[in-house]
Amino acid sequence: MLRLYFFISLMCLVRSDTDETCSSFTRLGFHSAVVGTGLRVKLLLYTKRDPTCAQLINSTALGNLNVTKKTTFIIHGFRPTGSPPVWIGDLVEGLLFVEDMNVIVVDWNRGATTILYNHAADKCRKVATVLKKFIDHMLAKGASLDDIYMIGVSLGAHISGFVGEAYNGKLGRITGLDPAGPLFNGKPPEDRLDPSDAQFVDVIHSDIDALGYKEPLGNIDFYPNGGLDQPGCPKTIFGGMQYFKCDHQKSVFLYLSSLRENCTVTAYPCDSYRDYRNGKCVSCGIPQKESCPLLGYYADNWKDYLTEKDPPMTKAYFDTAEEKPFCIYHYFVDIITWNKNIRRGSITIRLKDKAGTTTESKIDHEPATFQKYHQVSLLARFSQDLDKVAAISLVFSTGSVVGPRYKLRILRMKLRSLTHPERPQLCRYDLVLMENIETVFQPILCPKLQL
Repeated sequence: MLRLYFFISLMCLVRSDTDETCSSFTRLGFHSAVVGTGLRVKLLLYTKRDPTCAQLINSTALGNLNVTKKTTFIIHGFRPTGSPPVWIGDLVEGLLFVEDMNVIVVDWNRGATTILYNHAADKCRKVATVLKKFIDHMLAKGASLDDIYMIGVSLGAHISGFVGEAYNGKLGRITGLDPAGPLFNGKPPEDRLDPSDAQFVDVIHSDIDALGYKEPLGNIDFYPNGGLDQPGCPKTIFGGMQYFKCDHQKSVFLYLSSLRENCTVTAYPCDSYRDYRNGKCVSCGIPQKESCPLLGYYADNWKDYLTEKDPPMTKAYFDTAEEKPFCIYHYFVDIITWNKNIRRGSITIRLKDKAGTTTESKIDHEPATFQKYHQVSLLARFSQDLDKVAAISLVFSTGSVVGPRYKLRILRMKLRSLTHPERPQLCRYDLVLMENIETVFQPILCPKLQL
């Protein structure tokens, strides 16, 4: 039995067609973080041919790297415990799933592993210098800067920026996944990632109030859930280490969802998260022929459109569900009331299909104002997409614990899908909502507009 275990372990380390062993990401412990680590950069190459077996390469030995193909560098950030990032394997696999390319994991764990964050941050430019030397060798062998793509996580985002700056912004693309904020906030463009570091720079900000960078850094900057508290992450310190790193890491998992999941996360260019939540930006501000920007790998679909802008930059907002695949499905709920007096409050809407599946949206981020004969358009966000809605329920609430219970008299309610605008719009007329009491009804098809 022991011999069998040894044989299986050995096979996992050896490539199927050669005697070369598979290289692995440097694994260190907390002891290394306490005493500190000197910088050492390892480059681990993965290809379609060997998607799970890394080849160690360097600036004088490119190994199996095909310089005629796209090359994507993955650059991690600060590692206070010395362990490998839990997402590395999934990111490599996902990238190779969507495209036949070279994927190079930049392992600078010896250097990033320290309990002193500033020591790791100080090594960013040195890592960039190593990568510059390697890319120079690639270019000498026939590679093109257009085909270089860098995905940098936290400190890795700024390392990517330093590499891009060294090539005067001619790298094909940089994606920054929650670029590090501490020690970089307020720094000039040459000391951090910025839009001029590549032909296209996209950034996901998921922890702007703690470990991440708040201000825009790219051609398009995505702010999931406003860039603050991410759904599914612990809200208190009792969540342990996840409380400190979950929001920061969510940018990586959102990017991963764009590679393998069965839904695409759509974002909405907007001046603020509040305007997005209030439904002011759902048209994307572009002609109907253009789709809204997509988060993650396919964000560069907006490259040509953005380069026409002056400056070629935009911020985009969206919300996510707590769990994979993270997609949120948007609807507008248009309500015309006939109350004599103004009513202010929130609306909860629940949808149900014939199979009994339900999904709910609470529109309570700020009180809506309902006035007589005025249409209020509320942006509803659902975690499930129901193809055919059989029943709808509404709950109106003023949020008052004591005092009178109000009625909201609805002249017309209309539900229209933004995710699938081709679907028929659903209506209901003459409703009276008693405060905090659920009203269930079957919708009817809205009449088509007469041209």
